[in-house]
Amino acid sequence: MSESQGRFIGKTIAITGAAHGIGAATARRFLTEGGRVAVIDREGDGFEEYRSAFPADRLMVVVGDCTDASVLADFHDRAVAAFGPVDILFNNVGQSGRERAAHFHESEEEVWRFVLEVSLLTTMRLSRLVVPAMRERGGRIVNMSSDAAFVGDAGLTDYAAAKMGIVGFTRSLARELAPFGVTVNTVAPGAIRTRAHDRLTPTVIKTIKATTPAGYIAEPEDVAGCVAFLASQEARYVTGQTLLIDGGRWMI
Repeated sequence: MSESQGRFIGKTIAITGAAHGIGAATARRFLTEGGRVAVIDREGDGFEEYRSAFPADRLMVVVGDCTDASVLADFHDRAVAAFGPVDILFNNVGQSGRERAAHFHESEEEVWRFVLEVSLLTTMRLSRLVVPAMRERGGRIVNMSSDAAFVGDAGLTDYAAAKMGIVGFTRSLARELAPFGVTVNTVAPGAIRTRAHDRLTPTVIKTIKATTPAGYIAEPEDVAGCVAFLASQEARYVTGQTLLIDGGRWMI
């Protein structure tokens, strides 16, 4: 099915962390296919890259910190007021400790807590907000994990723990919601060309390519296409699953 056939016409989609990278690419994909999309990110300047390309009556932009529960609640309320109950939720926001990341024996609890908060707890909080209406109407939830949870990359113990936590959360929530016509799945990307990867040294990039069977780093649109599939009617019988999008770095 081509994008022009409008799989998401009449659907309300909410996406976190959507100013750049995978979140932005996925927002564009849903908008291109006819959806009404509400997005949130603390970096509001990033929305300008695609905001002008789509009708204002199908795109709602909120600037806010997803780790703040009250901000998430306000985002949800505004999305529902603008477009109606959320049909599709993409819990995209999350990150590693980045410059504060360290091997476990040198790591700090403050960083663990941040990584868990931004990756796992935001996913749980926003899911909790949309689930009551989805139990009545059906729906789709897609969560963002990482192949780091499966590979176990050194120096990313907190990130791997948070992202594997999302896998467990997805499986349990999928079982709870299956009787109500709601599917819950996870995508777990590997090396994707985002701003985070732009910070890596050429040596690290070379190593990533060498350890990825496909031999290259993918684009955010490669993930967006998979999210759109899991959110579509074509994936109605897929739930509780984790789809690795990593060029074969980890195979289940």
